[in-house]
Amino acid sequence: MAKGFDCATPLTESTAAAFKRDGYVFAARYLVPSSWKALSRSEVEIISNAGLQIVSVFETTANRALGGRAAGLSDGATAMALAAQMGQPAGSAIYFAVDFDATPTQMATIIEYIKGASSATPNYYTGVYGSYSVVEAVYAAGACSRFWQTYSWSGGRQSDIANIYQYRNDITVNGIPVDLNESYGAEGWWSTVPSGYSLDADDANKIIGFLKAGYETANDEQGKEDFHRLANELRKASGQPEE
Repeated sequence: MAKGFDCATPLTESTAAAFKRDGYVFAARYLVPSSWKALSRSEVEIISNAGLQIVSVFETTANRALGGRAAGLSDGATAMALAAQMGQPAGSAIYFAVDFDATPTQMATIIEYIKGASSATPNYYTGVYGSYSVVEAVYAAGACSRFWQTYSWSGGRQSDIANIYQYRNDITVNGIPVDLNESYGAEGWWSTVPSGYSLDADDANKIIGFLKAGYETANDEQGKEDFHRLANELRKASGQPEE
């Protein structure tokens, strides 16, 4: 599990460094056209050089997803162009926000929005941000492959398929308003600083599962320590936090 946050306020060198010192691993920022909350190329370098990962989220208005497939195609094309400008590497993710309490009757339109965005961003994994119901519906429809759930409008339910979970909103940390998140792997985050990671997180976690079995059957503390150390080496090699 990795510790993260999302915010509308652009990060400075001092705030990015402060979050890194506090043990945060990722910052979610807005990949949107010109706006006070928009991620900039200079901020990308600030965040990357601080040693934080970036999660890209596209949101212009809270209920934009109600524009359906046409809106998704348009937003996906915009996000694709912005990602290239920011230096976001292919193979990372762009999340599209459904930032309202969506009703069952709106789900079909939301799914079409996400499918449109996915069609327009072929070089990236497509993700959705939204409530439990939104995440589950979009997953069931096969509309995208990355899922960021907010606790808002979720009735206390947490999806088992969420890559990122937003569990607290509207607090101030290091002098700026943020929402708090945690993540569980395959988030699709990115940085412009080469990490040297060469192992996919999903593959690493499969191997760690076998190591866990060995850990649980080890008869001595040294054996358990070796299994734990090897698991953490795999986590580091795949860009995940140690446990």
